[in-house]
Order: sequence, then structure tokens, then C-alpha cells
Amino acid sequence: MKTPDKIPPATLAKLAKLGIHHRADLLLHLPLRYEDETHLTPIAALDAGVTVQVQGVVSHCEVMYRPRRSLICRLQEGNDELTLRFLNFYPSQQKQLAVGKTIRAIGEVRMGYFGLEMVHPKCRAVDDDTPLQQSLTPIYPTTAGLSQPVLRKLIVNALENIALTDTLPPALLKKLQLTPFGDSLRLLHNPTPDISASTLEQRSHAAWRRIKFDELLAQQLSMRVHHRERNKRIAPTLPPQRNLTNALLNKLPFTLTNAQQKVWREISGDLAQSHPMQRLLLGDVGSGKTIVAALAALQAIENGYQVAFMAPTEILAEQHFLKLREWLVALGIEPVWLSGSLKKKEKSAAAERIASGDTLLAVGTHALFQASIEFNKLGLVIVDEQHKFGVQQRLALRNKGDEPHQLMMSATPIPRTLAMSYYADLDVSVIDELPPGRTPIVTKLVSDARREEVFERVRAACLAGRQVYWVCPLIEESDAMEVELQNAIETHQQLSEALPELKVGLAHGRLPPAEKAAVMAAFKSGALQLLVATTVIEVGVDVPNASLMVIDHAERMGLAQLHQLRGRVGRGAAESLCVLLFQQPVSELARARLKIIFENSDGFIIAQQDLQLRGPGELLGARQSGVAMLRFADIREDEDLLEQARQIADELLQNSPDVARAHLQRWMANKHDFLHV
Repeated sequence: MKTPDKIPPATLAKLAKLGIHHRADLLLHLPLRYEDETHLTPIAALDAGVTVQVQGVVSHCEVMYRPRRSLICRLQEGNDELTLRFLNFYPSQQKQLAVGKTIRAIGEVRMGYFGLEMVHPKCRAVDDDTPLQQSLTPIYPTTAGLSQPVLRKLIVNALENIALTDTLPPALLKKLQLTPFGDSLRLLHNPTPDISASTLEQRSHAAWRRIKFDELLAQQLSMRVHHRERNKRIAPTLPPQRNLTNALLNKLPFTLTNAQQKVWREISGDLAQSHPMQRLLLGDVGSGKTIVAALAALQAIENGYQVAFMAPTEILAEQHFLKLREWLVALGIEPVWLSGSLKKKEKSAAAERIASGDTLLAVGTHALFQASIEFNKLGLVIVDEQHKFGVQQRLALRNKGDEPHQLMMSATPIPRTLAMSYYADLDVSVIDELPPGRTPIVTKLVSDARREEVFERVRAACLAGRQVYWVCPLIEESDAMEVELQNAIETHQQLSEALPELKVGLAHGRLPPAEKAAVMAAFKSGALQLLVATTVIEVGVDVPNASLMVIDHAERMGLAQLHQLRGRVGRGAAESLCVLLFQQPVSELARARLKIIFENSDGFIIAQQDLQLRGPGELLGARQSGVAMLRFADIREDEDLLEQARQIADELLQNSPDVARAHLQRWMANKHDFLHV
């Protein structure tokens, strides 16, 4: 091996922007696509729509000013010509493309004003005997100031100077029918012309499958290591005393469903362990997660420990506070409320009660994990809608106790493949049935052209004694470049004028908290019949008498949001209806979303379809803050590899820890992994 060249500091800074901090990182900086410079296509054989390499002599070159300033060159091969057009060009390019020069150009052939042409092709001057490339030319992800030739030189240097030893034993590779790591990596960086470029760019080639498997295996190993490390930490042991928990169950006007009882047993068992619980409680909208969380809180409280119950929005946090107070005050437990909107004096009083241990249950927003808030004896942290919090925020709350247990809840169902990949470090409980007595929600798609009919439907529902939500996606005019939408304030005025006999309220995110709370309370009490609101009501509002929801401009919203909003109705015994009001034209993606939400009521099916449409990024939300997503594998398309990686990760950690350690070192050595804190 030759001694690697020293990399200049300026280049190192640019590489760092790409996440490349060591020479070994260059090995896994893989191409986005490839250019075929291994052969020439005769100009006479060109067709529009293909990307090819041609060679010819410049017969004409001039700057033209109509229809816009362009550098126009004619490339001649025998009697055939091809136009090269440059909209942005420099004097050096004009010099390179001087008449009489032999030029090799690669680009997409199009039909233009002068016949077949290439716009902004990659060009270089050559001699008649300049050899062709022997492999496809890789095109790498890059950043400003870091050219492809520089990147290629650095990567070739790394390939020559770093040993590409395999982290996995030959017997395992044979069993899984995987190609060796070194061979796979060399092929992806320097594929020969006989390899199909499409299998490389679609990442279906055997070399890509090996790299994707390795990445998934590293992810699974990392999660299992974190899970094991968590089990070594010491948390307070909170065994079931069954005093407060049984008292609450006995006073409830309903019985827990079988699914609720099952997840409650799992959580109760976790709390009794001496290592910290990190359990994710999944339940569709309206499945009854809050009562399970209340029982968990009581088990901690009856062991003498404090509980922090946190939600991402003030409306949702306050909804939990009121519900918990309704259930627990009779048991002698007075929750304390803490949010950013409290006056300084009220906030200080709440902080004092928490710090002194006077209160055993604190409910609030992100205000709970501010540095000024100290807990006396924190034993359990409950986080609702956990994906809306960054990992650093949740870690800050955990650090307020020695090592509290954590219960995270989400009403956004997680598809199986997503749970396997990104939540494998957590224990997951699922409430997969709704309480009895709930009537299915009927969903209708209605064009905005029938808006007046929808007004009449709202009037009829309210006059029949029911209540109605009207949800708008914006509270003020959108940018002039966007489609102009009705905002909530205008819609409130429009509905108030069209339905003067109804009491109409307005709630949106810019209202002062006290005013917003008053509006929500008036709607819940029945003083308001129709509530016009933005998506602030997406989670946490529980009004059983509300049986109709109209979602304005539904084509603008995501599937998870539509499903969450729809779940605000159907909470009583009356038949409920959700009207998705859409405005034409509707994009293909929006049409697909509306079709899915119209045809499905099961949140897990909707989440799986959402994963197919959008990929994992948006579904994961803030959980991934600070963490790179999978770079190469796609959990939608590579589920078979993910299954294999899960199985092999367990086997390696059990039987071959040195192999697991070497594999993690290759893939995770330079990663700041916040995923599993």
C-alpha cells in the first residue's frame, strides 16, 4: 500500500459537512448514480431522451442573445452534427470549445430549436487516441467547493490504503447468500461496463444488498446493546401495592378492555423491576391510553415516588390534567399544573410544590423539564405524543431523577417495519381494540363546490342537539405564491353569518392561552355548538357530544393528522360523520391520501399506507432529532433484510460478541447516537 496523501484543511472542512471525519468514512460514501464514459455513441445514432457520450470536432461556436444569452457550439462527426448549449458559461469554456478542438461530451440528448442538442453537457478536450474509461463513472453526493474529481481521488486513495476485511464470518455470508464486503464496496465505487446501471441506481444489485444488510445489522446491534445497557442501570423498584390502583378501577364507570388490561399488566410488571422501564404504549385514537397511564402513575405514587406527565401542547396537557384531577382527587391526590403560560407567581408556587415533594403528580408541557424545575423524588416520567418531543428534551426530564422509569405514549400507530427498525430498543405495548359502545365514524369526501350543502348539514346536526368541529389548516393568509386558502378567522365569520341561530366559537394557536382554554371549555360544556379551529384540536380534546367534523382543505393535510382529527368525533353513542372538504385541483399524492383515509378506519393500516407514501422520516418525527436516518437501506423495500438482521443481531450478541463489536465499530464508530438515550 502506498502512503495516503495529506488532505488539506479546507477539504477536510468540506468533507465534514458530508459527515466524513475519517478516511474510513470515505469507503461508505457511496455513489448516487453513474455516468457511462466507457464507450462513445455515434452522433448519427442519437435519440432524444437518452444520456450518452459523444465525440466530435467543434465546427462553430458563438454567443447568441435570442431567445436568451447562450453559448452555442456545433459538434461535428463526419457529416453529422450535435448542438451543445450553455446558458451559464465562462470565458474559459469558450476557449475550451474553440473551433477545431476535439471534444468529448456527456449529457442527455433533447430535441431543441436547432435539432438534437445537449444542454450543459460535461465536456473535456481530448486527442484522437485518448482512452475511454474502463468502468462506470461514479457521481457522489457532494457539497459546494468539493468537486467530483477530488472526491473520486480521495475515495480511490482510501480503497487502496484501508484494509477491507470482512466483519462477518464466511459461513454466515454463505448462509445469507451475501457477497464479501470488500468485493461489494469496490464494485459500487468502480462498476465495470457489463453491470447494469439500473440495478446499481435502483440498489437491487447483490453488492448493494450486502451494504444494506450490514447497515441494518449495525442498527439492530446498536439497539440491542442499548437495551442491554439500560437493563444494567438501577431504577426505583415500584411493585404493585394495589391500593390506589384498585380504588381507581372500582370507581370508574367503565371496565377496561382486554387490550387495556393486557398492556397494564405489562407496564405494572416493568415498574416492579429494578432497571428503568422504557416502554412505548401505542393505541389508536380513542383507545383509552390515558386511563392506563393514570394507573401507572398511581403505582409509582403508592410507592412514594413522584410522577411527571408531559404533553407537547398546552391544550393536550391541560386535557390530561383535568381528566387526571377528575379521577384522582377523590383518592387524595391533587395534581399540580405547570405550563409556560402561567404567571410567574403561579409558576413559582407549582415549582415549590414539586421540589418539596408536596405534590406527587405534576402535569404540564415542556415547562416540566426546564432547569429551574427540580423534583423531590421522581420515579416515573410519562410522555404523551412522544414523537413530537426531541430526544434531548426527553433526556432532560429523565435526568431530573436518579433513573426514573419512562412510559411513552403515541396515538400515531407505528407500522410493524418501522417498529422493528427504529423502536427495537423499546418495549412496545399495543392497545388494539376500542372501548365498547363506540359507533364507527362515517367518512365522506366532498368537493368545495358543495360548501353550502355542508353548511346545511352543520345546521341540522346542531339543531338536533349535537356539536360540530370545523377544522381549518391555516389561521392567516398563505404566501402569495401558494394557493389562497380560507383562514380560520374568515371561516368563523362566514359560518357565523350563514348560521346566525348557532353559537359559534373560534380556537387557534395564536390565541392567548387563557382565551383558548375558555373557548375549549365552553365547547366542552355545550355552551358553544360549533367550534371553528385550526389543528390545535388534533389531539386531546374529548367531547362525546361532538358527532360531526368538517375538515376544510383536507387535501393539504397528512394522513396521520387527518386520522387524529377524525378521532375527535365518534366518542359518544351517536353515529358520527367526518366530512373531508377538498378543493380542486388535487395532486396525485393528496388524492392517494384522501382515498386511503376514506377507505380505512384502522390507524395501523393507515400508518402502513403512509409509510409507503412518504417513507419513515415524517412518521418518526422529532424522535430522530440529531440522528441520521438509514442511508442505504429502505425499510419499505428491504423488509426481508431487516428480518434477517434482527435474527443475526441476537445470534451475534449471544454467541459471537467480538464479531458484533467489530461490525459496530465499522458502522457506528463516528456516529453521535442520540436514538437510544
